[in-house]
Amino acid sequence: MRKSGHIPRVYLDAALGVGDIITLDDAKRHHLGTVLRLGTEAPVTLFNGDGHEYAAHVDHADRKRMTLAVTAQHSPERESPLSITLYQAIARGDRMDFALAKAVELGVTRIQPVFTERGKVKLEGSRLEKKQAHWQAVAESAAEQSGRLVRPAVAPALPLAETLSDGAEGDCLQLMLAPTATGGLASITRKKCIALLVGPESGLSDTEITEATRTGWQPITLGPRVLRTETAGMAALAALQTCWGDLAG
Repeated sequence: MRKSGHIPRVYLDAALGVGDIITLDDAKRHHLGTVLRLGTEAPVTLFNGDGHEYAAHVDHADRKRMTLAVTAQHSPERESPLSITLYQAIARGDRMDFALAKAVELGVTRIQPVFTERGKVKLEGSRLEKKQAHWQAVAESAAEQSGRLVRPAVAPALPLAETLSDGAEGDCLQLMLAPTATGGLASITRKKCIALLVGPESGLSDTEITEATRTGWQPITLGPRVLRTETAGMAALAALQTCWGDLAG
């Protein structure tokens, strides 16, 4: 049952405008109508990544069809001034879901899953396609729940070696979490575009660290303790947003 006073937020991959009547797909109709039990006139907030939010209400609802009427457009400021791409080593099961969801909540702009030498997850073919769709759904749900105005894209998973040169695009600062690094964020010169590389449970290999460093990635440490892969990215993103983004208050 929907909590009293809570207005559901829904991401739609479609143009939105005041006065539009939107017909929901079966998955979103089921979630709003069956899971949340929304009926006619129930309020809903929509967003599509254009930087706005749209007030709407249920215009029609039955077992087979639900439509929403868009009534107003708002432009809140909820996106960080930092553009952060997270290069996340693919972790097992719930750990990966957790890492992606928290990254979205903490304002990441884009997520690039990467296969690493010490990574223990092997995916290919249809299994990888299904997992890719699942990861994007995790990001979408996190964006809806956290009040994001965009749904960060989860790029197709690639071997780390094929992505190392991408981090420098747009003159981004390339940061690589490495326990053996000697410097932390305090030693970094601020930029508005950041690429952050987080290794797997067993860490990046010496070869990967060497190659990443050669292509411009700067090793940094988050302190004296060893963090799990799903914790490390979350901690680094929180630190970046606190130092240079929108968590400083």
